[in-house]
Amino acid sequence: MLYRGLLLDIDGTLYQSGRPIPGAVKTVARLRRNGVSLRFVTNTTSKSAASIVEKLRRMGFEARTGEVHSPPVVAGAMLREEAASAALFVPDNALDDFHGVPNDQEKPDYVVLGDLGFDWTFRRLNQAFELAKEGARLMALGRTRYWQTSQGLQLDVGPFVAALEYATGQQAITLGKPDPCFFLDAVKDLGLRPDEVAVVGDDAETDVRAAMRAGLKGILVRTGKYRDGDEAGEPPPDLVIDSVAGLHVLRRTEGRALT
Repeated sequence: MLYRGLLLDIDGTLYQSGRPIPGAVKTVARLRRNGVSLRFVTNTTSKSAASIVEKLRRMGFEARTGEVHSPPVVAGAMLREEAASAALFVPDNALDDFHGVPNDQEKPDYVVLGDLGFDWTFRRLNQAFELAKEGARLMALGRTRYWQTSQGLQLDVGPFVAALEYATGQQAITLGKPDPCFFLDAVKDLGLRPDEVAVVGDDAETDVRAAMRAGLKGILVRTGKYRDGDEAGEPPPDLVIDSVAGLHVLRRTEGRALT
């Protein structure tokens, strides 16, 4: 399976519960040495790209802000390009990626929905509902249903997006996984074709199958939110490995391949 680039999921794939997956730091360094182009793709909406890079570096990963592909990064760029205003239902730590976007809580062009966790109260959900009913477009920073925490599985932004879509009759613009454009934008940023890039993730549906439907290769790791049997389904992953440390790269003269 030849590839020239990798889109690496972060939480559950590179680290879990605040600690790197064993062998992950060395694997990322080895991939770089072998000339594989990398992007860190995540549906995290609770942190800015700079915060994500800082966390990765503390764990020993080499990472740069421009290598992070996240919904807040994509949303901020889109809103600035349109010169649009937004009611930002995102954590404070993600606001840096919306620099220059007017935060309008009265008559916004968009209602931006991120992972507020326990701050998704009825009051805030109803506020988003009222703004959308008055004409603002819903913008979802991903549709992930849940994620793995140290206390177990926890709801992500997806269920709240679904609730607001049902209540308003709108179909939200989705800027994170599993939307095909999210993966294709990252591939375009790498300057590669989709069939030259593989996604590595712990979510069989949101990471792997969604990317494969967009024309990329899919690699499922048995860490993070992975559960027995997740590999069953269509399309099946191109590869299933115990962890990201299971990635191996051939010598550059032989091409780049997964073994």
